[in-house]
Formats: sequence, structure tokens, C-alpha cells
Amino acid sequence: MSAYIDKVLEQVKRRNPGEAEFHQAVEEVLSCLGPVLEKNPKYEKAKILERITEPERVMMFRVPWVDDKGEVQVNRGFRIQFNSAIGPYKGGLRLHPTVYLGILKFLAFEQVFKNSLTTLAMGGGKGGSDFDPKGKSDNEVMRFCQSFMTELCKYIGPDTDVPAGDIGVGGREIGFLFGQYKRICNEFTGILTGKALNWGGSLIRPEATGYGAVYFAQEMLKTRNDSFKGKTCVVSGSGNVAQYTVEKLNELGAKAVTLSDSSGFIHDPKGITEEKLSFAMELKNVKRGRIKEYADKYGVEYHEGKKPWSIKCDAAFPSATQNEISGDDAQTLLDNGCFVVSEGANMPTAPEGIEKFVKAGILYGPGKAANAGGVAVSGLEMSQNSQRLNWTKEEVDARLKGIMQSIHKVAYDAAEEYGEKGNYVVGANIAGFVKVADSMLDQGVV
Repeated sequence: MSAYIDKVLEQVKRRNPGEAEFHQAVEEVLSCLGPVLEKNPKYEKAKILERITEPERVMMFRVPWVDDKGEVQVNRGFRIQFNSAIGPYKGGLRLHPTVYLGILKFLAFEQVFKNSLTTLAMGGGKGGSDFDPKGKSDNEVMRFCQSFMTELCKYIGPDTDVPAGDIGVGGREIGFLFGQYKRICNEFTGILTGKALNWGGSLIRPEATGYGAVYFAQEMLKTRNDSFKGKTCVVSGSGNVAQYTVEKLNELGAKAVTLSDSSGFIHDPKGITEEKLSFAMELKNVKRGRIKEYADKYGVEYHEGKKPWSIKCDAAFPSATQNEISGDDAQTLLDNGCFVVSEGANMPTAPEGIEKFVKAGILYGPGKAANAGGVAVSGLEMSQNSQRLNWTKEEVDARLKGIMQSIHKVAYDAAEEYGEKGNYVVGANIAGFVKVADSMLDQGVV
């Protein structure tokens, strides 16, 4: 890395102590930019790295609410508006007890480059709270969401910042948040994505991240004249991303054999068929149960407290959370013949794992490219809201597939241009960075 990059990294770590995930995300991007900075000294002169690693705005606020026992509870809310050079801030809201400033800054920073790759006019942001919706009643979740939006509504708008869902924020939470915004601001406008179809949502939005990760992997396979036909795939997680990854893999002739949650994973060697997937979707989306119930019903193996990376496979789709694939996990996947990894989650592979994947020369699609389908369809939902219309499922799916093909092409071409053919980590980071950096230069020192 160049002296300039080293200096900026040191500054980021000094200014943001204790935020390990943010440090990791910044280092992962900046470590790829040496050749770009050498070729374009204008970026260093304009202090682009110093500016692009500093959020434009950070909001942190109190969220008081009353539980079903009449007790007052207090959580902490956040919204990170990281970069608006190419459009309004766009990024999800996460509700999880692990949420703190460092995780949201990492997610918002990653979102800047992911959104840049989609070809849509969206900046990067992220938000959420340390509130845990698990085990809460619908009324408790509603009261929390109403309190959260009472503060958040001051900072968002259709041309300013358009949040979406993330971990812990599904259709129920989006509905409660939207209702409170409408009540306070007295307007019906597209200030959230992931809405229900009856009131401004888009078809394919729940499916988009999972479908997109599979479409990206499909494009990577094409570079080797290969397809998903007959491939065995392991998938982590059991939420929207994992569910629709499995659905699309089935459609393309692959066999998905695992699903997981925070308690462990199931291994179904015969494959998670359409019928079994329907059971898993009702289990997780409606009953909010544990994935072990799948193993109990279908008589398959359940591995308590473990992740699915020990299962022999051709392709892996990490779709749960950050840093779920360690360096050792990555080596296990490689030893077992895995040659495709497409990230459905945000930064699910630790730096040691990424290094092993890249060194092995496998088809490795990093999250900022491979899981951009979700925010891409969020962007398409914004377009539909602006026009007050809805596109068909086929039209949205076709646009999603086209966007993922475009993301693959710009990442592949950028890697090749800078002498790293086939390295999607370098390609995605460079392509995402250049678009944002050039836009920042065009707009002056702001």
C-alpha cells in the first residue's frame, strides 16, 4: 500500500477507536486503491480518501418506549449519512442487540460503494438501534418503531435519505415506521423501501438480495463456461436472503443442502426442495421458530452451535452476518472443493478468509458486488414511487438481473484494467470508488 493510504488508515483508526468492523471495511477498500491513486494523483491532491472515509453526518438519539408490562424501556437509535455524491443516502435499518456506532459505520461505508456499482443514483447510509425485536409482541415492536421514527423523521425524505430494512427489520417494522412518518409529516411519500405492495412496495424486493447473489455467481460461472446445473451449494442464514438464494438455486438446477440460524445449521443431503423451503419460510417468517424444527420434521442432521462451512460443496452463499467465514472456515471450504463463493451478507468473510479465496483463484464475489441486488431493487422501488406506478414481477426481475450483470461487468473490467483479472475484490472496490470519487471532485470541496 502507498504511504498516502497508510496515513489515511492510521488516521481512521485514531479518530474511530474501538470500531473494529469499520476499520476492517475501510482497510479492505483502501488496500485495493494503490494503482488507481498512482494513475490519478488528483485524488490525493483533493484529499478524497480523507473525505470519503469520514461520514457526512452521524445522528445518535434516545428511543424511549413502553413494554407490555407498562415499564419504560430506553434504546439508542442511529442514522449514518455517509456519502451523497451520487444521490440521496440509501441503506437499511438494523435492529439487533449488537448494533453500535462502529457496525453501522462499516455498513454505511460499504453501502457507498455497493450503491455506486448498481448504476442507480443512490448515496450510502445505514441506521438502526440496539433494540431486539425477538421475543417482543407486535404491540411492543410498534411502540418502539413509532418512537424511533418520531426522531428519525427529522433527517430523512424522498430526496434526502431513504432507509430500507436490514437484520430485524422486515415488512412488519417497515409498516409501523411508515405509518408513524405519515402521521407526523402528513404526507404519503416514498421515504422507506421494502413496503407492502398495497401501499407503494415493489415486487421482487424480498427476493432481491438472494436472487442477486445467485445471478452474480451465475455471471462468474459463465467466465469459465460453466453453470449451476448439478452443483451442490451451502447456504448460511435462514432469513430472506438465504430463503430466496435457495429458491433461485433450485430454479437454476443447483441443489442447496444447508440453512442455519444463530443456534446451528441443518444439513439436508437430498436438497432443500420447494416443499421443504416453503416449510422453512413459514417457520422463520411467520412462526419465528428455530431452524432445528426443520431437522426434526424432515429427519436430517442438525449441528448445534456450528456453521455450515464443513459441508462438501461446489458453491457457498454466506447469507447470515459479518465475519461468519473465518480463515480456517475458508480453508475448509477450499479443501472440500468449493470454487464459488458469492456473498449474500455484508462482509461475511474475515480478511484472512478473503486472502485465501483470492490466492486460490476461485470465483469469489464480495458482498459489495454480489449482494447489491437488494439495494438495487430498493432503488427500483424509489423509481416506481416517484412515478406512482408498479412494475410487473417479470419486469423487476429482468431489471435486477440486468443490474447484476452490469455490476459483474464493471467489476471484471476494472480488475482486468489494473492487472488483476478475475479478482472481483479489487475490481468491485476500484469501480465503486472511481464513480464516487469523480463525483466528489465535480462537486468541489463539500
